[in-house]
Amino acid sequence: MRRLMKSIGALAVFAMMAGGITAVAAHHSASMFDFSKSQTLKGNVVEMRWVNPHVTITINGSANPDEAPADWLIETTSPGNLVRAGGWRRDALKPGDEVEVKFHPERDAGKKSGLLQEVKVVSTGEVFTANIRDQEKPGLE
Repeated sequence: MRRLMKSIGALAVFAMMAGGITAVAAHHSASMFDFSKSQTLKGNVVEMRWVNPHVTITINGSANPDEAPADWLIETTSPGNLVRAGGWRRDALKPGDEVEVKFHPERDAGKKSGLLQEVKVVSTGEVFTANIRDQEKPGLE
């Protein structure tokens, strides 16, 4: 009986660990973004969270001139992918920086969020892309 209880306990621990691994390995898709549309947001950086699995940028601004500024959450890829995409670094965007952001909006038009295509820092003219595929094109060294 004692051996049976140990076996059941070990099996239960294994099942919980396997369930945890599945939850960690899960990843959401980008299906919430409308890739057929592109918008431009003008505003100021509130925060850039340089963390895995996705860097996020909060920008206070508007996508339409007749719209009141609001906080927008712009999602990107991982820090490693941004570095490989060209020029990104942890301090590329700082709170208060005036930026112009091209992004794919969410399908739900009521949400103030999107997926980054590129961001331009107005004061320096620096442009940061989120498209790592551009770096794979022939002729780029």
